[in-house]
Amino acid sequence: MSQPAPTEPALSEPGRLVRSADGTTIAVFESGLAEPGTRPLLLVHGTTADHLTFRVVGPMLGRRRRLHAIDRRGRGASGDTRPYSIEREFEDVAAVAEAAARVAGADAVDVVGHSYGGRCALGASLLTTAIRRVVCYEGAPAPPARPYQGDDLAARLRADLDRGDPEAALEAFMREVVGFDDAAMAGFRAAPVWPLRVAAAHTIPRELDAERSPAASLEALGAVAVPVLQVLGSASVAPFHEATMALDARLARGSIVRIEGAAHAAHHTHPEAFVAAVEAFLGSP
Repeated sequence: MSQPAPTEPALSEPGRLVRSADGTTIAVFESGLAEPGTRPLLLVHGTTADHLTFRVVGPMLGRRRRLHAIDRRGRGASGDTRPYSIEREFEDVAAVAEAAARVAGADAVDVVGHSYGGRCALGASLLTTAIRRVVCYEGAPAPPARPYQGDDLAARLRADLDRGDPEAALEAFMREVVGFDDAAMAGFRAAPVWPLRVAAAHTIPRELDAERSPAASLEALGAVAVPVLQVLGSASVAPFHEATMALDARLARGSIVRIEGAAHAAHHTHPEAFVAAVEAFLGSP
């Protein structure tokens, strides 16, 4: 898997804190312009990440749109509340979408979600009319016969965390779920965001558990009615391909775009192609 050159993360304070349905505060980082005729765009990161995962494509998307990138609950500047469930994440994204639409005086916003964040975006669209379109980058639920994770992965990661080794937990997740090889792992460890990802490693097991819940299933998220673009890297591991196809077969208004040569990090490795696909989808009738 090819990886981007390390990029220094742009540290900043959230521009807004949005209170979710259970009272948890979700940090929103605003940037970009708002050209006439464009809608606000909500950016939702995946497992282990935070809003900085969009540091490469954010400025590109923000040339025309007002962006609202979040830290999902449990990391960065956002709060957290127990017990955890993916349904709370759906509510978080829905709350931010409604707030962003309200601030912009719009009826709805568009959402781009990467990996687990794509699943959260899909789930949120079932809760609110404030989401017009969803871009889901390799965030489809895995088919039962082709899971993303081994049966014992979450337990092994909890054991790593319990013995005070979050780096081991993060590496195991990146290798076994995302498909990192030795070179990709070395590049990731050298990136400036590595310490931030290690700090969020405690959220991995709960998200591995939650992705198996009925609320995150193909049956539940296949009921999404808004237009959905699934982005798929041609070099991504097989489960991402199979999940994307399985979800597309269930969506009423789904489509797929493949980015040649990309894997699970096209927003870093192939930013121009990623942005072009997003813009074409969001700008279509």
